Amino acid sequence: MDPPTTSWSIHTRPEITTKYEILNHISSGSYADVYRGRRISDGTTVALKEVHDHQSASREIDALKILRGSENVVFMHEFFWREDEDAVIVLEFLRTDLAAVIRGAGNEGIDGGEVKGLLMQMVSGVHACHRNRIVHRDLKPENFLISDNGVVKLADFGQARILMESRFDASNHESSSQHLHDAFPVSDNSNQTEFENQEEEEEKMSHDEYFRVLDELKIKSHTYDTDDKDTNTHDGNNSCLATCTSSDNDNDAWKNSLPYEGDEEGENEEHGFLTSCVGTRWFRAPELLYGSTNYGLEVDLWSLGCVFAELLTLKPLFPGTGDIDQISRIISVLGNLDEEAWNGCSKLPDYGTISFTKVENPIGLETCMPNCLHDEVSLVKKLVCYDPARRVTAMELLHDKYFSEEPLPVSVTQLRVPPIARSEQD
Repeated sequence: MDPPTTSWSIHTRPEITTKYEILNHISSGSYADVYRGRRISDGTTVALKEVHDHQSASREIDALKILRGSENVVFMHEFFWREDEDAVIVLEFLRTDLAAVIRGAGNEGIDGGEVKGLLMQMVSGVHACHRNRIVHRDLKPENFLISDNGVVKLADFGQARILMESRFDASNHESSSQHLHDAFPVSDNSNQTEFENQEEEEEKMSHDEYFRVLDELKIKSHTYDTDDKDTNTHDGNNSCLATCTSSDNDNDAWKNSLPYEGDEEGENEEHGFLTSCVGTRWFRAPELLYGSTNYGLEVDLWSLGCVFAELLTLKPLFPGTGDIDQISRIISVLGNLDEEAWNGCSKLPDYGTISFTKVENPIGLETCMPNCLHDEVSLVKKLVCYDPARRVTAMELLHDKYFSEEPLPVSVTQLRVPPIARSEQD
């Protein structure tokens, strides 16, 4: 298959072709093309992700460098980036994703122990991000990839942001984009012990203290980080391009991937704030839908709850057709968004411009999850709630009693892995 003209450079770059044989073009997105390749030195199959957007490439590389050694995060072998060319990120090759698991579940659903096994690994991947102060900002089934031996790995960090690097003073931080000619070392695990110590310290932290620290980090990120120019075009459901998988590319698949219809990204960049123009609509937290630029890790927790619900019910929790419809669906389930539900919500940028008829009897999450157990609904409720400060952290989820009660989570080797993602067959 001939590569797209926009990605022809990968075939003509000797620093890449001397190390990797490019086998075939897998998929394309707005900002990236992905190829399946083979490492010439040992025959290892890899994914070569050519990223055409400088900011997305920088974010993904920065995040994956910090997260190296995390079992439930996709592994970056190395990257190539010259000033006048697109970045090419070399990643482990994974064939399938959580979306394929959901599609292939059929009417019988997924066994309770398997659900817990998948959920626990997903939470572990998100926790790896959050304990390093990385907010992913685009959690969805397509971005949880699965290896042939059943390991779930979080991928696609093109929208990720580091609130403040946990191991460096932000005022002295230099963007890794200044050093992108350097090869990425894959054997350096010197920071792993530091990560483990950091995790132990966080386990001792109370819920209130955890979010107090996050508030401080958000203030610091507004002070030091002035590079959040998000565009209004998204890779759609090609997000699993990071490891050569993607979900359906038909018209219906794009409906849950439309970006926030805002135009404030230039202003956000100028003033150093985050942007609300991130994420995939069906999984976007209410604060983002109402235009907030003052958010943190909590937006991932909402998205995680929506993914949990979809895994449990095999259908999206809030499949909005537009941003207003998305908010309407959330309100019909959770009830009115007011100061009683979330103290401070009236300060959201678009709160005064978006209004709905008062809902007298919200249907509740139980109605959306009719065949789920009480503990399963309860777990989703801990994440899918209006007030960000009330959402349980990934660390707390890992210790939730849900995972220690019968049926217990199955081991990685017992998980049923779809043989191939449907998009690859197409």
